[in-house]
Amino acid sequence: MTNSQDPRPSASGQVPHDPAMDQALDWLILMEYPSAEQQAAFEAWYAADPRHAQAYARASDAWNAQPVFAAAQVLQQQRRPSLSRRLRPHWKPLASAAALLIALGIHGNLPLRLQADHLTVAGERQHLQLEDGSKVLLNTNSAFSSRFNERQHQARLYKGEAFFEVAAERELPLEIDAGPVRASVSDTSFAVRYLDGEAQVQVQRGAVDLRTLDDSARLRLSAGNSVRVGPHGFGRPEKLDAQKDLAWVQGRLVFENCPMSQVLAELRRYYPGWIINNNEHLAQVAVTGNYRLDKPLDVVRALAQITSAKVSEYPALVILN
Repeated sequence: MTNSQDPRPSASGQVPHDPAMDQALDWLILMEYPSAEQQAAFEAWYAADPRHAQAYARASDAWNAQPVFAAAQVLQQQRRPSLSRRLRPHWKPLASAAALLIALGIHGNLPLRLQADHLTVAGERQHLQLEDGSKVLLNTNSAFSSRFNERQHQARLYKGEAFFEVAAERELPLEIDAGPVRASVSDTSFAVRYLDGEAQVQVQRGAVDLRTLDDSARLRLSAGNSVRVGPHGFGRPEKLDAQKDLAWVQGRLVFENCPMSQVLAELRRYYPGWIINNNEHLAQVAVTGNYRLDKPLDVVRALAQITSAKVSEYPALVILN
């Protein structure tokens, strides 16, 4: 599993995404002039995880670095006087400077943004049609690209999740890279998920030929099966429960006796903010349910109601107590 606190490039040359750093930068913006509620929310976030404190310290150092102030000065000079008077001093230029630095990849992932043809944000899905006619549903917070020529039809999932429908009538197989695995397919429907250094392939129809990128192992995965692929190769194939495991394709999230900690981890992928659980007991509560994935906040509220938990809601922040 990728260490989210290590900002160094991975072996593939990509900078691992660090959600805690993104959150810390946003808090730095808010804490310029916080309300009482924002102050309380920040303190809860800061105390919720030791990694938050570490990220906030790193973000503070970056916030006070020369590039931020240089960008802020440029932005302040370019801003219209009438607009500047309506803004609190320093807040907007510093916020814009931080956003600029993130966009440039200092705390984000510039190589990913440069390479991917398609990016989705939290809660967004995209329907794509590739040059060879293959259909792709790109799930939340994902990055994807494709390239076609006379010798090769190739796609790459840089992060996130995608569902592919690949027709049989084709001259070349479609090859899809996702972290440690490459899939070669035709006439099949299947999903690929690549998060935290591990890939998962789930075959709904047809079969998928898989191999590790170093070509040290190969596997043919048939319909109704799923397999995980990590840095050390293939795991053991498992039976696929398409109604549950591929529910996201139909816009649903289905959980069956799933620990609340895992449910919240999945919901965080769809919520454009942060969901924090301060109740250790809740983490082990088993959850069974069928929910809309485009309403993650409603799901959190429903889970809180059935577990008698208290929900505190702030802009882009939900805390379970």
